[in-house]
Amino acid sequence: MGLTRDVVTAITQQLPGKGFFGAEAGRLHNAVQDIATAATAVLSNRVVLYALGGFALYRVGSVLFGPVRHIRRNEDVGYLLEECQTKAERANEVRRRRQTGDLPPVYPNGWFCIMPAHEVAKNEVKQAHILGLDLAVFRTESGAVSVVEAYCPHLGANLAAGGHVHGETLACPFHGWEFDCDGKCVRIPYAKDPTKVPSEARVKKYTSLEINDQILFWFDAEGREPFWYPPELTGIRTGNWIFRGKTQHFLNSHIQEVPENAADVAHLNYLHGPILLNGTDLRFSHSRFKFMRHDWEASWAPNTAPGEEHLSTLNLVHRIYIFGIHFPLVDFFVKATQIGPGLVYLTWESIFGSGVFVQALTPQEPLLQNLTHCIYAQRMVPIFIAKFYMIGEALQVERDVMVWNNKMYRGKPMLVAEDSLIAQHRRWYKQFYSENSPRYSAAHDGANW
Repeated sequence: MGLTRDVVTAITQQLPGKGFFGAEAGRLHNAVQDIATAATAVLSNRVVLYALGGFALYRVGSVLFGPVRHIRRNEDVGYLLEECQTKAERANEVRRRRQTGDLPPVYPNGWFCIMPAHEVAKNEVKQAHILGLDLAVFRTESGAVSVVEAYCPHLGANLAAGGHVHGETLACPFHGWEFDCDGKCVRIPYAKDPTKVPSEARVKKYTSLEINDQILFWFDAEGREPFWYPPELTGIRTGNWIFRGKTQHFLNSHIQEVPENAADVAHLNYLHGPILLNGTDLRFSHSRFKFMRHDWEASWAPNTAPGEEHLSTLNLVHRIYIFGIHFPLVDFFVKATQIGPGLVYLTWESIFGSGVFVQALTPQEPLLQNLTHCIYAQRMVPIFIAKFYMIGEALQVERDVMVWNNKMYRGKPMLVAEDSLIAQHRRWYKQFYSENSPRYSAAHDGANW
């Protein structure tokens, strides 16, 4: 067994030690080590050996075949550390000192994802912070989802921090006041008549929508009701596309920087051309493995059909070349539909089958964005292949993150003829701003972001 552990250690130490691959390799190494340790400790007890060995094999299986969970905090990616600085110190310093540029409004109008719908179970409440608001998101016994202001009108307790769902109501953790899905208080348990409640006892209910395994929040600076809705993904609704993982990145940037990437087709073969083995640190991504490269063919255009003005489409073909030879086995065809300012559905086709990346971009604060990707794939797509796609997507995104976290926004950029799609994208994106859309200066100086 000592030899087994030595072999396991030797193999797993050859895997990259940092980033996503390192984390997965570390988990796999620890799981296999559990098997070896268990066998050594209880070799004479076969029942215990089988039980512990089975548990360790289960852990190995969850690493290989369970959904991807790749969460990166703002300070984890995209900063160049100075001497004697922690990652968090560097991230905060960049946020303080970086020139922001001539920023557009910080919160565009549209639908934004609060969280994946499967993360809120029946009789559960979750807290969320988006667009400068603190929210309580709860699912009732019947399965209905409601999004309300987090703070109780009684004494200000946070309903999501210790609150409980009782049937169809959400109970405050402080005194047990109960609120229905419309935000109205319907019961005060210690009152002489618990159902006799002041009419003004309520929390604000926000317009929300559950679709495509997402809980969405409607924001409009003019207070208008939704006048467009995201299209439904039939593969998710019917269960033909299965959830295979989620990645999450927090970005130090303006929200418009991210969707603008779709129209910036010139950056694809430069930033994302070097093979992923070169990593995500842009200082070194062009310096190694030059005999291998990703090749991207892209086109972007706004939708012009009536009722689809809030949509745009990026068609993308990905290929890999090694020593100039094309390897069609890993060709990847993507149609990315941008829905408003914060949602993108990237449907993909490969030799293994089809699926979708559901991308959600949600401002938490004016210059702090929560970017998530959830992957759903046909059952026929091997799980490890779906995880490979998810890992590749995450690493490519992290190259962008290094740019976004450190750049300023140029309101009047110096463009060349080949950059014409960027100017076209900015004209298209303007539709999501309106007269009262909050600006950075007002949001930054006030407490109500």
